[in-house]
Amino acid sequence: MIYLNGKFMPIEEAFIPVLDRGFIFGDGVYEVIPVYSRKPFRLTEHLMRLQHSLDGIRLKNPFSNEEWRNILEQVITNNDGEDQYIYLHITRGVAKRDHAFPANVPPTVFIMSNPLLQPSEELLKNGASAVTANDNRWVRCDVKAISLLPNILLRQLAVDVQALETILIRNGFLTEGSASNIFIVKNKMLLAPPKSNLMLPGITYDVVLELAAANQIPHEIREIYETEIRIADEILLTSSTKEIMPITLLDNKPVGDGKPGEFFRQLHALYQEYKTTHMRGHTTARLTS
Repeated sequence: MIYLNGKFMPIEEAFIPVLDRGFIFGDGVYEVIPVYSRKPFRLTEHLMRLQHSLDGIRLKNPFSNEEWRNILEQVITNNDGEDQYIYLHITRGVAKRDHAFPANVPPTVFIMSNPLLQPSEELLKNGASAVTANDNRWVRCDVKAISLLPNILLRQLAVDVQALETILIRNGFLTEGSASNIFIVKNKMLLAPPKSNLMLPGITYDVVLELAAANQIPHEIREIYETEIRIADEILLTSSTKEIMPITLLDNKPVGDGKPGEFFRQLHALYQEYKTTHMRGHTTARLTS
C-alpha cells in the first residue's frame, strides 16, 4: 500500500501523469527513512534534511512535521513487516513542459514502504569491496534530488566488478560514496570528511560521530586526501539502509589487513545498542556504552 497525493492505494493502482515535472525534468527531492519495530528512526532529523532539500530547490513543503508523522504512521501500519524503509518522493507537480517554475501547481507526493533487509552476516564478518572514481556530479550534492543519473553511473562502476560501492574523489579529496557516506581510520583515529555542498549530510553519519564523541572514540572531522584513503587502516561505509559496513578491499587491494577492524566492531556494536534503545521507545536514546 502506497500514498499518492492524499490517497492510500495498492501500488498497482498508482499512476502519475507524463507531464509530471519529476518525470520530465527530474524536478524533485526524496528521502529514505529506516523503520525499526514500526518506529521511524531519527524521524526529526530526516524531516529536517527533507526541508533542507526542499529549500534547496525552492519548493514549499506541502506538510507540517506533524502531518508528515501522521501520514508516515499510516504507511507503516498499512504495510507488512516490523522493519521497513520508507521512500518519500516530492516533485514540483504537473504542468506544461517549460523550464521555469509553474505557478500555483500542487506538488506530487508519493510514499512507499519496502522491507528493510539487514546487511548479511558474511559482509559484516568479511567486509565488502569498493572502487574509486572521480566525483563528476553537480555541486549541490547536499540536496537529495531525484535526478540521480550521475550517482547511478558511478554506482554501476562498482556493480560492473561485483563491488558494493564506488568511493568518490573530487580534486584529490574524499567526498562520499555514490549512495553512502565514507569514514576512514588511520593511526587509531576515525576520520570523517566535513559536511559541505559536495556531500549528502547523512543521518547515519551523524549517529556515528555522536557515538564516537559519547564513547571517547578518537575522531576528527577534516578534509581527507585521496592518498590517505589508499593507506587507511579501515574504511567504513554508512547509510540509512546499510547502517555501518566495513570496506576491506579497495580497487582490488586490501584495506589494512584485509579484515574488518576494531573501530568497525566497536561502532557497529554501539549502533545496534542505540537502535535497540530507539525501538524500545525511549525519547532520548542512550549514547554511552
